[in-house]
Amino acid sequence: MFKTAKTLAFALITAACMAGTAHAQSADWIKQVSRSIAAKQTYPKAAQARGEQGTAKVKIYVAASGAVERAELISPSGSTVLDREALALPSRTGTVPPPPGGATSVTVPITWKLL
Repeated sequence: MFKTAKTLAFALITAACMAGTAHAQSADWIKQVSRSIAAKQTYPKAAQARGEQGTAKVKIYVAASGAVERAELISPSGSTVLDREALALPSRTGTVPPPPGGATSVTVPITWKLL
């Protein structure tokens, strides 16, 4: 079940990232960022136990080196547990591939859905 939910979350992240970013970036770079973030995504046990689902939109600031500098919550998921996880996720990722155009930001939707 978790693998299916993670696969669904990755598909949603990739599609939404490609729909818009703060600065125009290559689709390949956005996919790489999405994969990096999806690889670290977990479903908090407390949220899972309570049946909480949702999508949080997080703006991630990326240095020219690819280091994740900070993240801010743009749109909450409706669950404080999921929102905390959404803000922690970019820091856990640490670095992403360096952006081709230098330092930038990208808004990433992070989705948790129980299947």
